[in-house]
Amino acid sequence: MHVLVLGSAAGGGFPQWNCHCRYCRGVRDGTLEAHARTQSSIAISADGQRWLLCNASPDVRAQLSANAALHPRTGIRDTGIAGVLLVDAQIDHVTGLLSLREGCPLDVWCTPNVHQDLSTGFPLFPMLDHWQGGLNWRSIDIDEQHHSSRFTIDCCPGLTFTAMAIHSNAPPYSPRRGAPSPGDNIGLFIEDSHSGGSLFYAPGLGRPDDELRAWMQRADCVLVDGTLWRDDEMQRLGAGQATGADMGHLALAGDTGLLAELEALPEATRRILIHINNTNPILDECSEERATLDARGIEVAFDGMQWKL
Repeated sequence: MHVLVLGSAAGGGFPQWNCHCRYCRGVRDGTLEAHARTQSSIAISADGQRWLLCNASPDVRAQLSANAALHPRTGIRDTGIAGVLLVDAQIDHVTGLLSLREGCPLDVWCTPNVHQDLSTGFPLFPMLDHWQGGLNWRSIDIDEQHHSSRFTIDCCPGLTFTAMAIHSNAPPYSPRRGAPSPGDNIGLFIEDSHSGGSLFYAPGLGRPDDELRAWMQRADCVLVDGTLWRDDEMQRLGAGQATGADMGHLALAGDTGLLAELEALPEATRRILIHINNTNPILDECSEERATLDARGIEVAFDGMQWKL
């Protein structure tokens, strides 16, 4: 299994276009030891040729240009993208579908809740019907009665996907905002039958439960939500009023934070953070918070990062 990080930042990217916090300011003027990042998305492949996008960020065009594995190789029109899987309906994970319209028809895997939000509140599915057949919905069957779904995808032979409902939040344009239900957000456990390697992926993780912890314990690599260091981080900086909990993201610090969850994993588990908000001090590679991660063997994803499992 090939894993490629296309974008590693939270919504707005890093630096965020309208943010003058010390982190965004520092990366712009070169006074901060940090690297710019586009909005969160990864790509998965069984063979290094055909790729499944896990989320389609607003920065997808720049991300495709920056990664030769996804460039056209044959014919007048071609792409390494063989499909898209959406873990939620958030703007920073789905807006890139508009930029992929020239590649329609395009298979898109998502839950019924996500499909509903992208057919009504943010109607990408009906909008894109006007481009060569639009988006072909492939259902990930998670709902009130079914909290997990196991499936395969033709473009990824040998890989088995298990999606599971996770506790987070629905997007602002969803009727379930503030009261999410199973299927608004999913995590993924992806296993390679040839190598035996496995990945757990959850860029939006609000509150782990014992079932989710069991999936994380099984994975060789966990690639998970690193949005905020502190729950009230945006309030402290004057960058917003929402807490991490409000947005559906578990902060890293604290006795019940995500770092404590990662510490409980088997020692051999590779642990990587993704979906990093522009206010998070771990973006400063010289910060105490980044040193804490380094001491614990926890990595911070960056655009273009890739590995095999």
